[in-house]
Amino acid sequence: MTTSRTSGARGTSAATDIAYIAVFAALICVLGFVAIPVGSAGVPIVLQNVATILAGLVLGGRRGFLATGLFLLISVAFPVLAGGRTLIQAFSGPTIGYLLGYLLGAGAAGYIAYRAPRNNKLAMVGMFFLGGIVAVLLQYFFGALGLMWRADMGLGPAIAAQLPFILPGIAKLAVMVAIAFAVHSAFPQLRNTR
Repeated sequence: MTTSRTSGARGTSAATDIAYIAVFAALICVLGFVAIPVGSAGVPIVLQNVATILAGLVLGGRRGFLATGLFLLISVAFPVLAGGRTLIQAFSGPTIGYLLGYLLGAGAAGYIAYRAPRNNKLAMVGMFFLGGIVAVLLQYFFGALGLMWRADMGLGPAIAAQLPFILPGIAKLAVMVAIAFAVHSAFPQLRNTR
């Protein structure tokens, strides 16, 4: 009797994980259609990048990474990347590095966020923000590498191309941290699995 309950619980947990991953992959896809062109490198301000961070903050490192991976898999065939592009189209463009940053950033944000103490709200918000900052830095780092590779920029100009995104990025990140905190406050059982 215990064995069937355990396997049933695992099945429910796996089904729940798949549902969470699918929902966040869909959210990341939808937010790709919100883009504001800025800067000389042609890299837009988007909400898709913070949606990947939100996936990590809410779902944890493994599920956030998988949700972002599913989104990238979908983008191979469907134009769900910012600007209505597919991954194939983005591969030859200057933003390809950011996509790797999305994937690694979601995992890192979730890994850090899920180490936050459950009973200390201030520490939880701090850890969520730290996870988000690490994710943004990964996105910018790989984004700069992508600009160096695909836009033939030097290191200095590739780093300078990130500057217009810092203040909007911090504002977007603050909103994502607030959302993640609210979700975890309402559904503390999310952190039972990672």
